Amino acid sequence: GDLAAHVERGALRVTAQGARYADGDAVDPHRQVAVYAAATEEALADGFSGYRAAAEATDLVRTSTQLDAFSRYEHLVDRYMARRPFSALCAYDRAQLDTDTLTGLACVHPLAHGLRAPFQLFADDPGLALRGEVDLAGAQLFAKALQHAVGPLDGAEVVVDVHELTFIDVRGLATLARQAHSQAGVLVLRGARAVVGRAVDLLGLTALRVEVRP
Repeated sequence: GDLAAHVERGALRVTAQGARYADGDAVDPHRQVAVYAAATEEALADGFSGYRAAAEATDLVRTSTQLDAFSRYEHLVDRYMARRPFSALCAYDRAQLDTDTLTGLACVHPLAHGLRAPFQLFADDPGLALRGEVDLAGAQLFAKALQHAVGPLDGAEVVVDVHELTFIDVRGLATLARQAHSQAGVLVLRGARAVVGRAVDLLGLTALRVEVRP
């Protein structure tokens, strides 16, 4: 359409990265969600149906500290997006980031283009969703993604939708159980195959509860 007209009526804005993120620093995950929540509410108050952002985020994931903070933010903002009319597209320059970094980012996004992730773990109402394959090749990535996704539970249960999980090995189940136990809660694997329930029972993974698909 006519870009100038969209800009004039406030439907399109182009801003410097520093207007939405802390340039060059690791993001504060909770603060960053609050920034986009405020922008969404402002858009709604102005009569728009929602808020959609496209962000060039390469400079926000260059160091391990930045990457950890941004991955945690991804899960928190996904939770917000599950409840409010906000969506976002993150763009990364593949020429400037290594494959491990890019793969790790793809694993915590519900959709990823240009790079295949072995699995995807992301926030999904009312809890989390896990799809793809969890095996030895992606064991370290999976453990890291879980640390970002599952915070303090304080005795609560969190649902993990696994309808689209095609494979998980014993190590992966044990990793799920360790993360749930370390956060003093239970992960409910909803929509699992019957064999997953049997494996959890045999291994005595009490921090997991399996709801087998019909």
